[in-house]
Amino acid sequence: MITFKYARWKNFLSTGNTFTEIQLDRNPSTLIIGENGAGKSTILDALCFGLFNKPFRQISKNQLINTVNAGGTVVEIEFETQNKNVKVVRGIKPNTFEIYVDGNMINQNANAKDYQKHLEQQILKLNYRSFTQVVILGSSTFIPFMQLKSQARREVVEDILDIKIFSLMNFILKGKVKSLNADISENQYQLELNREKVSLQENYIEDIERNKDTLLSQKNSTKSNNEEEIFTRKAEANRITQENQTLLETMSGEDAVVEKRDKLKDIQFTLKDKHNRHSQMIKFFGDNSECPTCEQHIDEDFKNTKVESLSSEVTELADGLTKLKGEMDKVNFKIKEYKDIAKVLSDNNLELAKLNSSITQLEKFNATLAEEIRQIESGDVTKTDYEKLDNLKKMCDNYESSKSKLKEDMLYFDCAKELLQDSGIKTKIVKQYLPIMNKLINGYLSSMDFFVNFNIDENFNETIKSRYRDVFSYANFSEGEKMRIDLALLFTWRAVAKMKNSTNTNLLILDEIFDSSLDATGTDDFLKILNTFTNENVFVISHKQDLLMDKFRHTIKFEKVKNFSKVA
Repeated sequence: MITFKYARWKNFLSTGNTFTEIQLDRNPSTLIIGENGAGKSTILDALCFGLFNKPFRQISKNQLINTVNAGGTVVEIEFETQNKNVKVVRGIKPNTFEIYVDGNMINQNANAKDYQKHLEQQILKLNYRSFTQVVILGSSTFIPFMQLKSQARREVVEDILDIKIFSLMNFILKGKVKSLNADISENQYQLELNREKVSLQENYIEDIERNKDTLLSQKNSTKSNNEEEIFTRKAEANRITQENQTLLETMSGEDAVVEKRDKLKDIQFTLKDKHNRHSQMIKFFGDNSECPTCEQHIDEDFKNTKVESLSSEVTELADGLTKLKGEMDKVNFKIKEYKDIAKVLSDNNLELAKLNSSITQLEKFNATLAEEIRQIESGDVTKTDYEKLDNLKKMCDNYESSKSKLKEDMLYFDCAKELLQDSGIKTKIVKQYLPIMNKLINGYLSSMDFFVNFNIDENFNETIKSRYRDVFSYANFSEGEKMRIDLALLFTWRAVAKMKNSTNTNLLILDEIFDSSLDATGTDDFLKILNTFTNENVFVISHKQDLLMDKFRHTIKFEKVKNFSKVA
């Protein structure tokens, strides 16, 4: 049982920098009224954001921030469950997410996703979808049970019946089955490998016994060929090493050349800049007879003298740039040579690594051959290899035994898999509760003067028959009739949850259901049902304050003051 105590928020939607607080466990029935935009439905977004980090309406988290204060958004929710007092604090700008149990904050070492998972799975024991199906019935963005897809319907009912554990067990089982299949595959691979080794060892012993001299000749020949190959590859490795040394010596002057190139670039930049400035001055004197700044006449002799001097310098600068380019070309060509040498060095090092690796492998192989030759020559090989053969056969026996054990485990897993899949034990439990659910649904529908035979099967598909046995679906009915069905389902899920003590809670919020599809008769019938909820705290959000105020024990009015929402 979850008993919600209070919810409060500030800088949330149209609420300002002062906390708005609603007591959730004080009154059996509460009517929330106010003009459009006054903040009546803010409690829905506050609860969903505080508990599940997402608003009730289809808006982004950033849209929850009060646009005037632009930060400091905080929602606090306190509730009691499992004899523990829990408070959840969540905020935006700055981002905050804190969970307190009996006044002590839960360790936040886990990431936000795991922290949220702990809140839903270990504390609340319900998720956003189940919460909205059992606690809230809204008129805007809310998706009623009958409009959910089959899998989503299943998840809601599993949460209510507290059989999600079987889905979790099935998930864990799938992981174990995957691991077991991997073990079986590995076992089979090792078994076949050792069987092959047994066969090879048996053939090896037969060969030794059949023709010892031939075997010795083959092994010595292979060893000799390997030694020649080792010699050849070592010679090639030495050649590459010497070549690399020569190349490295050649590259010793690279840093000086690069430094020279950088200096030449600086000089080139300076000369180009001076050339451009002189050229601009020549153009200036050619285009202007007066100074643009002081508007005084520029003397013609002064202009000619200045232009002549500048032109001479421009010619000298152009000659200098040409010579400089030639020098730059030489330097760049030298740098390219260094790059080509570096590429050769890199290729050589790669080839050298391959050669050294192959030499090591050949030397190891020859060491093995030398030992085998020694054993054959000493006459101990038969005894040694028979011992090796026995060991390989024992390993095969061990793998055979493991194989039998793994297959036995898989039989148990297959049995468990059959029980835990959707058509297994979960369906059996659902089938047990389906008559109760259908009876409750039809009872609530009758209480609202809606006389149909409503039936949900184990696949959570509905069949609806009229008194004349006509078959309907949810989509066939008017909005008012759909609302009656939604209400009947909501009350049913709460009743079943109370039976199972799974998602049972004191809180029920109904958002503008009186304002849309329910007629006067439907409203009266619905209020009769609400009056039977003696141990719960029901909040009804509505515009029809004149019609409903005298029917509720407590009223909360929201109003807008200077564009901020507050309780009147």
